[in-house]
Amino acid sequence: MTTPTLHTGRLLLEPYTPADEDGFVALFQDARVSRWMGDGPCAESEDRALFGRIFSKVYAQELFDVWAVRQGGRLVGHAEIKPSPSPDVDGHEIVYALAPAAWGQGFGTEIAQTLTSYGFDALGLTEVHATVDAENAASLALLGRIGFRHVRDTVEDDGSTTRVLTRSAGAGNAGADQPR
Repeated sequence: MTTPTLHTGRLLLEPYTPADEDGFVALFQDARVSRWMGDGPCAESEDRALFGRIFSKVYAQELFDVWAVRQGGRLVGHAEIKPSPSPDVDGHEIVYALAPAAWGQGFGTEIAQTLTSYGFDALGLTEVHATVDAENAASLALLGRIGFRHVRDTVEDDGSTTRVLTRSAGAGNAGADQPR
């Protein structure tokens, strides 16, 4: 299974190319973005190694789908749907990040709707999950608007709280863009 190119109303989600490395690293090095991703900000060398693993492991072994998010040909974000590494989530979760310059334009909603629809339609999932830092009000609100429901909270080793949200295939999602 090769990661397909997906379209939303205004965005293109396509597999990364090696030329995207600097843009990927810049996105993940921005503390406003990385504070919500994984364990938070890391060294530039770690982000470069992560980018390399997208090609050497994820794409090479077809482990899961991961995309560069573009608007008008410009890299504005990152998206993926993958088996959840969290023991608190049984199934696939969506992950998305946008450059701060792209915030507040509805792109996050387009990405999350498209990833969710892809999970149901292309992957045949019955549920799609998201794990979100309890302080990330923007992502929690976005996911709530598109039909995700809060399932439980998990307290992390550092004392922070992660919210587990789930959307079932039968849940309503008025106005959702479907992948083309």
